[in-house]
Amino acid sequence: MNEFGQIAVELIVGYIALFIMAKILGRTQITQITPFDFISALVLGELIGNGLYDANVGLAQVLFAIALWGLLIYATEMITQKKKELRELLEGKPVIVISKGKILYDALKKTKLDLNQLQHLLRSRNVFSIREVEYAILETDGTVSVMKKAPYEQPTRQDHNISASEAVLPVTVIIDGEVIWDNLRENGWDEQWLKKHMRHAGFENYSDILYAEWQDGKGMHVQSY
Repeated sequence: MNEFGQIAVELIVGYIALFIMAKILGRTQITQITPFDFISALVLGELIGNGLYDANVGLAQVLFAIALWGLLIYATEMITQKKKELRELLEGKPVIVISKGKILYDALKKTKLDLNQLQHLLRSRNVFSIREVEYAILETDGTVSVMKKAPYEQPTRQDHNISASEAVLPVTVIIDGEVIWDNLRENGWDEQWLKKHMRHAGFENYSDILYAEWQDGKGMHVQSY
């Protein structure tokens, strides 16, 4: 068998083996993949790649490596299902990053999550202002689960036949004690405007503020460290 034929056979057999192993291990959505699952997938890809392009590695070795790695993953899954005390070690645990409307700065540092990333995760849950959030939990797969404050939960205005006002995006003005000057300039605001609203909220120095945003009709929302 020529070189290309050998590669084709190994690729097809590897594909079938991975497909069978995926069926045995169960279905996991992409959004549910933990860091351990991600690393496992990378290792499996590397095993197949080495088998394809390393002349010293044959089809039998590739299948053996896939089977053994699959067995290890399967054993790990069984352990996490039966041993709760090991589940946190192997899969991690959810972390509360916003509690009772307050950002938990220590939790952000622990999870290596910055405020910009937190805002991105909240927007993916259709939450555009931190002031709407009562609780936010960072899940083991990197997504965030959100419980909104009562005024922002269902039922909606439409349910009560209340006329809806125009939606207004909040503007972030301070993150981690630093002013987002670009956002101020884009909205025609200056430092004097910002200082005025800071003082109204009881703050004098930027460095004392973890997060601040402005929203028309609602004013300034400020949280300290």
